[in-house]
Amino acid sequence: MPAMSATSDSRGLRDASLSTLAAGFVTVLVGFASTAAIVFQAAQALGATPAQTSSWMWALGLGMGATCIGLSLRWKMPVVTAWSTPGAAMLVASAAGVPMAEAIGGFLLSALLITIAGFSGVFERMLGRIPLSLASAMLAGVLLRFGIDAFAAIGAEPALVLVMLGTWLVARRLWPRYAVILTLLAGIAVAAGGSLLQVGQLRLELARPVWTTPQFSLASVLGVALPLFVVTMASQNVPGVAVIRASGYAVPVSPAIGWTGVANLLLAPFGGFALNLAAITAAICMGPEAHPDPARRWQAAVWAGVFYLTIGLFGATVAGLFAAFPHALVVAIAGIALLGTLGGSLAAALAEEGEREAAMVTFLVTASGLALLGIGAAFWGLVAGVLVRVVLRRRH
Repeated sequence: MPAMSATSDSRGLRDASLSTLAAGFVTVLVGFASTAAIVFQAAQALGATPAQTSSWMWALGLGMGATCIGLSLRWKMPVVTAWSTPGAAMLVASAAGVPMAEAIGGFLLSALLITIAGFSGVFERMLGRIPLSLASAMLAGVLLRFGIDAFAAIGAEPALVLVMLGTWLVARRLWPRYAVILTLLAGIAVAAGGSLLQVGQLRLELARPVWTTPQFSLASVLGVALPLFVVTMASQNVPGVAVIRASGYAVPVSPAIGWTGVANLLLAPFGGFALNLAAITAAICMGPEAHPDPARRWQAAVWAGVFYLTIGLFGATVAGLFAAFPHALVVAIAGIALLGTLGGSLAAALAEEGEREAAMVTFLVTASGLALLGIGAAFWGLVAGVLVRVVLRRRH
């Protein structure tokens, strides 16, 4: 049996296509370009030096890369991880002024709580009650703004975005497996021709890890650890699990979250503040644009892991590279890459007539961008949908 497994693994890697590579790259491009600024702000709010900020990127890139590659290879399913963007925003808003050593202590405690919540199975048992229709509606609500932004970007850079959309349409008709990579290449070519790529300040530089000895205090527990844990689990892991289920993959949720916690524990002293299951970027690797065969889409998550490792190793250089892409290109390629997943999610959400009202409420609340108590709209969309479903089922 082990020999057969090894043969199967090597065959799977040989069959890796340009479409999975493109999906992995777009995953990292969208995840990094859209939220890296918040991570840099969080580091600055805690008084990080330039060396410590570079170490944060090293730790986060290494953690995301190792977990994407390791978990996807382990289960042969696309498992995409990410840093906690709401967690970074929370650090900017409420942890400013906390000494770096105490913040690191908070990162460690939060990671320990995530590890326990994952491996104990408590978190998964809570999520097992969420119907597929509501999970799909939440995913559609999360992705809606990406589809809208892709077309809205025509107003900012009409030539760039229209060429990308035209390329995608032709490629979908003639070479559907390579539609996204061809669209991305067309966008880069137009951006380069129009002097929209800001590459003048790029320089090759390896990131170096900087150890910070953790310290614990009341401020690190109440001001960093507990809010970071709650926000990461509610705003990141809840939609992350919903995306996995809505995409039809039976990823073992408890160990997946547990291993993100373990990686977080190891990397927290270097600035890895919070790792979690990804939602939006995971949908790119789990959709039909990544590969027509759902059984091969795990390769896209592995490629995403490779690119995340590169980010970790080259820190500031990669940050500058992603920042060089014009904003219109990033939002356009994100929306185009997610079109198939958005359509599939809407279809699954509205498939059952008895679930449609609850699913629509979930979709609309999620798409609204509502944020209460520091927790994002995806969580509140699920809460609202479950409430509507319970009330209407009792009525019937």
